[in-house]
Amino acid sequence: MTKRYSFEFFPPKTDVGREKLQTVRAELNKLGPEFFSVTYGAGGSTRDNTVGIVKAMKAEGLSVAPHLSFGGDDEGSMLELINGYKDAGIDRIVALRGDLPSGMGATRLVYAKELVEFIRKHTGDHFHLEVAAYPEIHPDAKSYQADIDFLKAKLDAGANSAITQYFYSIDAWHYFMDHCQKAGIDKPIYPGIMPITNFANLARFSRNCGAELPRWMTQKFESYGDDIESSREFGIEVVTRLSEQLLEAGAPGLHFYTMNTVDPTRQIWQNLKL
Repeated sequence: MTKRYSFEFFPPKTDVGREKLQTVRAELNKLGPEFFSVTYGAGGSTRDNTVGIVKAMKAEGLSVAPHLSFGGDDEGSMLELINGYKDAGIDRIVALRGDLPSGMGATRLVYAKELVEFIRKHTGDHFHLEVAAYPEIHPDAKSYQADIDFLKAKLDAGANSAITQYFYSIDAWHYFMDHCQKAGIDKPIYPGIMPITNFANLARFSRNCGAELPRWMTQKFESYGDDIESSREFGIEVVTRLSEQLLEAGAPGLHFYTMNTVDPTRQIWQNLKL
């Protein structure tokens, strides 16, 4: 079976950022990914930026998948947005529960399963729907098995495949996939790959989203101190090796979190000889 590769961007907030992203996506498109995805801020807080970037990329002839969550939107607003994507020729959506921005605590979270059902109800099979998966388990999950069951429910509701949160433990992946198989999940799950550009930032972000950073890896990064080049080379080595192990283990492809930069994603790609 042919492996699937994809790249993820976040919507820039400035004209400079948008111009940079135009260059970045042109360079990464040379690698031939199946699609690019564009994230959606908490509660749809980057809605206009996301929609603008997605439609601009589609107009350039790129295959693009907007991230989408209900946030504080009602069904009418959400349907208008979905139909707008459909009319623009978009045929893939990453459907998420998303997070509510501060100040929206009273608004009910709409789970990804409900969003998948909503999209299927109104657009049939037009969209290929991706959902999120968590090899190290979502920080809000009641238990390991409950999170697996949540994933199965999203896929059973009509999602075609799943993309995982980033992780750095191949053992976590094997254990997760074993439990997915036992739960009867048979749709593709694509590992999310996070290249390491700034370890201090990664460590801070990981604490908030529940991703584990192996102690040996943390110790090695800290040993480099201000040696940015050695830290960068080690980060590329670590992520290349993890990606190799995932593909060898039968992962159906990889989804790269690019952080809107060309390298180190391109370097890892070249290391893998994709």
